[in-house]
Amino acid sequence: MKDTNAGPVVIFGGRSEIGVEVARRLAPGATVVLAARRPDELQGEVAELQRAGAVAVHTVGFDADDLASHRGVVDGIVAEHGPIGIAVLAFGILGDQARAEKDPAHAAAIAHTDYVAQVSLLTVLAASMRDAGSGTLVVFSSVAGVRVRRANYVYGSAKAGLDGFSSGLADALHGTGVRLLLVRPGFVVGRMTQGMSPAPLSSTPGQVAEATVRALRKGRGTVWIPAPLVLLAFAFRTMPRFVWRRLPR
Repeated sequence: MKDTNAGPVVIFGGRSEIGVEVARRLAPGATVVLAARRPDELQGEVAELQRAGAVAVHTVGFDADDLASHRGVVDGIVAEHGPIGIAVLAFGILGDQARAEKDPAHAAAIAHTDYVAQVSLLTVLAASMRDAGSGTLVVFSSVAGVRVRRANYVYGSAKAGLDGFSSGLADALHGTGVRLLLVRPGFVVGRMTQGMSPAPLSSTPGQVAEATVRALRKGRGTVWIPAPLVLLAFAFRTMPRFVWRRLPR
């Protein structure tokens, strides 16, 4: 397959634990761009990627929720560093389900960041990569989107939408030289889930990144993390609804 390090590796959500772990594994010999709010506060992440062997590490301001800025950010990266080789969309929020059930603004904010902003950026990136005739998009869906649960239906519904959009986009990109890797992890033990009890088949940001990069290098289109999660997802889809709605999470 084509060298995954051709062109800069861009992490949208440059302080994300999973995003930085992916970048660290792709860093040797690569130019890495970390796109995040407050890019001047990414010194630790920059130093980590330099130690990992990146040829150069750059930072750029990026606000995922500012949809109007997406095209300018992508065009600026391409103008300065050349066509993007790998774009990793590593931003997102879990939100507060209990609050979202009473506060429509909070529910909309979760959907905006986890679905609408992703759709906007993916559309801009796909167009840019089509023009270049190459590139790879890495999208993080979730097992939460396989069948939306009562316990986190706002977040889960956003992930379900993102999963569907990304699957369709991958089909639309077929034959263009651009490909999309859809990553479906289960519960990830990290900053976002701090204080929550790990669910079965949990993983760490490092494990998610390792499986993601392995799937990238194998040219795969989808990866479940951990792999047995695909069996659990099948069980989710076939479970009777009266049982499903009683699941605690």
